[in-house]
Amino acid sequence: MSDSFTHCVLPYDGVDDFLGGALPFLRDGAEAGDRVVAVCGVAREMLLREALGPAAGDVEFVESATWYSHPARTLADCLSDADATAWRGRRLRILGEPVVWASRPPLEVLEWQRVEAMLNIAFRGTGAAIMCPYASSLPAGVVAAGRRTHPETVRGARSMANPLYMDPWAYIARCDGEPLTPPPEDADELEIGLPDLYWLRAYVTDYARRTPLPEEDLQRLLVAVTEVLTNAHRHGAPPITLRMWTEAPGADPALVCEVADRGRWAPGSAYGLVPPRPSGTATGGRFGLWAVRLLCTIVQIRTGPGGTTVRLRLRLPAVPALRDRERVNGG
Repeated sequence: MSDSFTHCVLPYDGVDDFLGGALPFLRDGAEAGDRVVAVCGVAREMLLREALGPAAGDVEFVESATWYSHPARTLADCLSDADATAWRGRRLRILGEPVVWASRPPLEVLEWQRVEAMLNIAFRGTGAAIMCPYASSLPAGVVAAGRRTHPETVRGARSMANPLYMDPWAYIARCDGEPLTPPPEDADELEIGLPDLYWLRAYVTDYARRTPLPEEDLQRLLVAVTEVLTNAHRHGAPPITLRMWTEAPGADPALVCEVADRGRWAPGSAYGLVPPRPSGTATGGRFGLWAVRLLCTIVQIRTGPGGTTVRLRLRLPAVPALRDRERVNGG
C-alpha cells in the first residue's frame, strides 16, 4: 500500500457532476479493500446508495452534522483513524462534503477552511485519500477557499493538479492576516505578574459562572487558560494581561478569554495547528497549544512586533439564557 496522501476537490454544479466524481472514488476504494467513509446528509446518502448498488455495503455513511462537529477534534479523530487503518494494512478513504458549513458562524467556517489546508501537512505519510465535493451553490467564499486548499481537482474519474492550490502555511498566514477585533470596553481585565494558578483559576471560574457556560466547558476552559498563561509566562514578555468578556453576535453567543503579552513567537512556530502523531512528537507544533484547540470552540492567535495575543472562545448555549443570568447577578 502506498503511503502517499491524496486530497482532491470535486467542484460540481448538479447531481450528475457529483456522482461522476464520487462514484469512481468510492467504488475504487471498495474494490481495493480500503476502509471507505462517506460523510453526507440523508438525501446524498440515499442517492449514493442507489447508485452504488451492492457496493454500498462496503461504505460507512456518516451524517455531516455529526462529522463536522468541531474542527480540531474531527482532525484529530480522522488522523488517528488514518494511522490505525494504515497499521492494519489498509487505506482510509473519505468522501466529505462540507455543505453544513453554510449554516455555521463565520469564525467556525474559517477554522474548517484552515483544517482543509492542514490536512496536507498532518496526513503526510498516512496513505489516506480524501475527496471533498464542493457544490457551486455554496457561498462564494467557501468555494474559493476549497480551490486554495486542495492539491488536486477532479472531473469525473480524472484527477489533475489544481493550479489554484496554495502552500498550506501561506494559506494559514492569510487566514490570520486580519487583526483581531478590539476587546469591549467593559471587558474584565487583570494584569499578571508572577502567576498564581490557584487564584487565576478562581478568577476565571467566578467570571464564567456568571454566564450560562456548562460546567464541562468550564473545566475545559480552566485547563486551556492554565496552559496559555503558563506558556506566556515561560516564553513571552511582560506585561501579561488576562481579559474576559461575553459576546452575543446573533445566534452564536460566546465566552471569550484572552491572554496578551509583549513577546513575539518565532516564524514556523505552527501555533499548535498540527496534531501530534502516535510517536508522541508533534509535526511542527507544541502539544500544549494543540490541546488548547481541542478544548475550546475557537482559538485565535496573533503575534508580531507589538506582542502576542491568544484568544479562546467557548460557545454559550443561548443569548436569552445569558441575559437571564446577567439579571440574576445584577448585570
